[in-house]
Amino acid sequence: MVQPPNQVNDNLEQQAQSYFQELFVDNADPEWAIGTISDLGTVVGGSTPSKAKPEYYTESGIAWITPKDLSINKSKFVSHGENDITELGLKNSSAAIMPEGTVLFSSRAPIGYIAIAAGEVTTNQGFKSVVPKPEIGTPFVYFFLKNTLPVIEGMASGSTFKEVSGSTMKNVPAVIPDAETLAKFSDFCAPIFAQQRILEEQNQSLATLRDNLLPKLMSGEIDVSAVQL
Repeated sequence: MVQPPNQVNDNLEQQAQSYFQELFVDNADPEWAIGTISDLGTVVGGSTPSKAKPEYYTESGIAWITPKDLSINKSKFVSHGENDITELGLKNSSAAIMPEGTVLFSSRAPIGYIAIAAGEVTTNQGFKSVVPKPEIGTPFVYFFLKNTLPVIEGMASGSTFKEVSGSTMKNVPAVIPDAETLAKFSDFCAPIFAQQRILEEQNQSLATLRDNLLPKLMSGEIDVSAVQL
């Protein structure tokens, strides 16, 4: 029996998660240095170009992600949100372009949506994303953040709603494994992440096709009465 794409993706995720647990939690080397998230990568905040300037936004421009986008699209890999911004919008805000492989982490309303940039992206101020150092790698940072979420949530502050500030995020304690173990984990995850990304893209294509076809079928615009099954 063929498994649906979502189930395959979940199984792949569990394999990678289990290997992370085995390497970095259950068999953590006491010799590994203790540092902070800043030792794993660069923490980058985001910004919202003025909504009063329509010329700052476009349907097809620079990817700009908000926590709302991640609440709607539960994919592991994200390439675009509901809105893109223009070069002008980027220039007139403090949003920063981050490379493919950046781990996006929503830092408020709510804390803890985690996704991986499938291309260059910017975000609004509801994120404290991590651009992994090459020797650390995206897979380790991604699973580290998922694993450390309760700790990060506990460090959040604010009276109206909880938020993780840039300085808090940079100072979240982190174990810095040796290069060999990190490389082993990255190599293990590379084909898994590649497969998950393909499956998610296929899912999205099928959903788009369904959303386009269904209204035409319902309205009778497409006649399937002559189709022989």
